[in-house]
Parts: sequence; structure tokens; C-alpha cells
Amino acid sequence: MSAPTPPRSFCCLRHGATDWNRQGLFQGRTDNPLNADGLAHAHDAAGVLQRASITRIVSSPLLRALKTAEIIGAAVSVPVAVDSGIIEFDFGSFEGLPVRDTMAARGVKSAEGLVSILPDDGEAWSAMTERSLACVSLWLERHPDDHFLFVCHDAVMQGMAKSLTGGYFKNSHGTPFRYVRDAAHWRVEQIVT
Repeated sequence: MSAPTPPRSFCCLRHGATDWNRQGLFQGRTDNPLNADGLAHAHDAAGVLQRASITRIVSSPLLRALKTAEIIGAAVSVPVAVDSGIIEFDFGSFEGLPVRDTMAARGVKSAEGLVSILPDDGEAWSAMTERSLACVSLWLERHPDDHFLFVCHDAVMQGMAKSLTGGYFKNSHGTPFRYVRDAAHWRVEQIVT
């Protein structure tokens, strides 16, 4: 099965940082809260997004994404819906391990390399990409007049970007991006004030 293609452009945001992010650990489904930096990321993102005409916000159910979405929603006066279709990738036995050390021990240095060494006891990368794009597509189809912000996770955003644009991109906590559809072509661009 191939991943669905969303019908139009949409905005996406990686949650604010957690302690595990700062420690460089695989976080996946481990439900860690935002730390002080993460709360600041959420408030900064809210400031940027106040001018982005967002009319609907959908969040992953994990605490770090939901709190980020709630802060933004309060700032732009938009309620937050929750959908597990954009929950973070399940890293299986990699959860809690140091990302850099795990990659170095297996001789990989890139996102493509990391995807190639994921453990069998976690989620399949292709399954995560398909469920995330299916989730986004369904929301966009059900609400054709809304401007969406999906608050989720790095792996989800990278999987969607790879599927739509053919490549990964530099993603940062609390930095909003727009996945832009021009005819049959997609690009990912940062939203700036």
C-alpha cells in the first residue's frame, strides 16, 4: 500500500522540547512532558502562528504535543482536536537509548541510515508514514475550508516529508512548517513572522 497524498497544503509543528530530547534519547511513545525550554518553544510558535490564519488544530495525544497544541490554540483562539493517527513513531527497543550512540554503533550517520536500522519490535517506518498521511488527508478532506495545523513529532513530519518531497529536512522543536502543494509537487518551508 502506498501512502495517501493530502489534497492541499497544510501546516505542521514539532512539539516543544522535553528532557529526553535534550539528553538525545529516542523518545517515541514514551509520554514525557515539556520541559521549560519546551514551554518556551510552544509560546514562541504561538507568536509566529498568530499571523498564519490557522482555523483548526489537530494534535497527537502525547503530552508533549498536546500541551504545545493547547498553548498555540489558546493564543490563536482555536480549539484542539486529538488524533492518534499522528502519534509519534514507536521505536520499540530503541526507546530511551541515546540516538547518536545507537547510530554510531551501527555505522550510520544519516536519517536514511537510521531508518534502515530500526528494530523489528517497533513500528514499520512505512506504516507510520501511511497512517500519518492518511490522518492528515482525512482531516483536510472533511474540512475543505479550514487552514490546518497538525502538532506532532519529528519522525511523523520526516516520514511525511520523505513521502511527499522525496527527502528529509532540518526540523526544530516549536518551529512551524508548511507542507506546500503546487500542482503535483510538494515542498516543505518554514513559516516565519
